[in-house]
Amino acid sequence: MRIKEQVKALWRICFDDSEEFIEMYFKLRYKTEVNVTIQSGDEVISALQMLPYPMTFCRESVQTSYISGACTHPDFRNKGAMRELLSQSFARMLRNGVHFSALIPAEPWLFDYYARMGYASVFKYSTKELVLPEFIPSKEIVVSVVPEFQKEVYSYLNRKLSERACCIQHTPEDFQVIMTDLAISGGYLFVASQVNEIKGITIIYKRDKQIIINELCADDKDVEYGLLYAIRQQTGCKRMIQLLPPEDEQPQHPLGMARIINVKEVLQIYAAAFPEDEMQLELSDKQLSVNNGFYYLCKGKCMYSAERLPGAHIQMNISELTNRILQPLNPYMSLMLN
Repeated sequence: MRIKEQVKALWRICFDDSEEFIEMYFKLRYKTEVNVTIQSGDEVISALQMLPYPMTFCRESVQTSYISGACTHPDFRNKGAMRELLSQSFARMLRNGVHFSALIPAEPWLFDYYARMGYASVFKYSTKELVLPEFIPSKEIVVSVVPEFQKEVYSYLNRKLSERACCIQHTPEDFQVIMTDLAISGGYLFVASQVNEIKGITIIYKRDKQIIINELCADDKDVEYGLLYAIRQQTGCKRMIQLLPPEDEQPQHPLGMARIINVKEVLQIYAAAFPEDEMQLELSDKQLSVNNGFYYLCKGKCMYSAERLPGAHIQMNISELTNRILQPLNPYMSLMLN
């Protein structure tokens, strides 16, 4: 049996996904070059995929590798297979120029497991309950349901997401996957236009008999009301939950985790963006020993030394450093099919 078919069979054992979703994933997302496996004899016993995503970080776009489908056959669990698989993945990410790895734990207890592998729980979200408007919005705003990929719709979403300071971005290829998943899951993409120009979009999913607004981007309040009114007309629902980037004055909920892969490059970008933040670090990384050493951030530059230089140093592991760098930036991710 080919590796792809073995990984798909393992997925069916480990995850409670519909056959339609599994077929979609292995047709559109799975590629040999992003797949990492561990085998026992000829049998795949553990697998994951490293999906590439850009991320805005300190006014730059950096490469991240999103861990998807991480699973181990029940007969081989608690024997270190996933730990070895992740370590192999990190080494490959480093060679491929990846700055960060990200993931969304499938179960709450996995947050602690991934923390031991260097991840920090930095991706969070806020929620807002919306009462959908009854009044008819401006006739100048035309809202329609878009059932398939459209380049101009993607361009609008991409522009809006790239305005966020620290946010996972979506490629055109990934947006096609999102659109396919919407059709499978009974979700909708609404597009608001004015004089044939896109002014807003919203993407909604159904979850536990609730309507969830996963993304809502609009140029102004009139466009937003037009989108919300269209949702009400389409679904018949009066109340919905909107997922939002984390807001300091709102309760925040854990969503995903991140891990720095290339410390030297990440700290140089960070130091240039925050020249006032001066640090002397002694860093330990159990999985990527190349990151171990001493880092000095001063006046917008980051210097690395394998040997300790004079002065007091803050001792950090890679998870603590990831949290220290990313947490103040309120990282966000959406539309990850989690």
